[in-house]
Amino acid sequence: MGKPMHYQNTLRVGAAQINTTLGEVNDNLERHLALIVDARHDDVELLVFPELSLTGYRLANRVMQVAMPLEDPRLQTLARACGPMQVVVGFVEEASPGEYYNALAIFQHGQLIAVHRKLNLPTYGGLEEGKWFTHGSELTHTDICPGWSATQLICADLWNPALVHAALLARPTVLCAPINSASGIVSDDFSNEQNWALNTRFYAMTYGTPVIMANRFGPEGDSHFWGGSRILGPDGETLAQANGEEALIVADLSRTAIAKARFELPTHRDADTPLVRELMAGYR
Repeated sequence: MGKPMHYQNTLRVGAAQINTTLGEVNDNLERHLALIVDARHDDVELLVFPELSLTGYRLANRVMQVAMPLEDPRLQTLARACGPMQVVVGFVEEASPGEYYNALAIFQHGQLIAVHRKLNLPTYGGLEEGKWFTHGSELTHTDICPGWSATQLICADLWNPALVHAALLARPTVLCAPINSASGIVSDDFSNEQNWALNTRFYAMTYGTPVIMANRFGPEGDSHFWGGSRILGPDGETLAQANGEEALIVADLSRTAIAKARFELPTHRDADTPLVRELMAGYR
């Protein structure tokens, strides 16, 4: 028989709330590298940057200019800087000429270990992603260390409850939620600030899964990104939250607390996927 697996009970995680400069990939890269150094000094084991953190959000036709194939040396530079820490970075992926994705590059141990392509591209209010990007078609899961794993969803992915449910059926211990949320970008009456707090707390509590939400802070054209990055525990409690400025927030997650939350509210156990699949069969 092999040796028994020993799981570490705690995981130190971080969210990097940065002010990305639109279209300036090289300048933004330097900011990422500095924060990666800070996080490693703080013994962070999983670090999450915001959506499109290397490029900025309202790119429009600039998508072509900032897009990177996976072989881009700047991604290799990030991979080398991360060391044993798993790092989630937002970028525009060039999959083929003219095919671009709003994507996450996930690094660890000096390598690009996974890419998540945004599944739900919002094209409403002041959001126009469906005009510029191809939508992804797969969920992404990564192992961090023994006993700890993550799934990654980008911004509007979390506003499709079926996508979140499908992602969390794999029972990751952490949900990474990089976003780009500006005040009033959906409508004057829809509060991103209040509704993101509700959204992330609901999923953390319902699935007993800590959430790392990383948002931007600062202006971009006529938009203002309001920050509010937060790390939530498995009961939906706030473990760390950023104020209205650039910040690196850090918290320690407990595997024991996750187990307790899932035992008390067994959403995963009682998901009844065969029944849900049967009920969904009649809908397009």
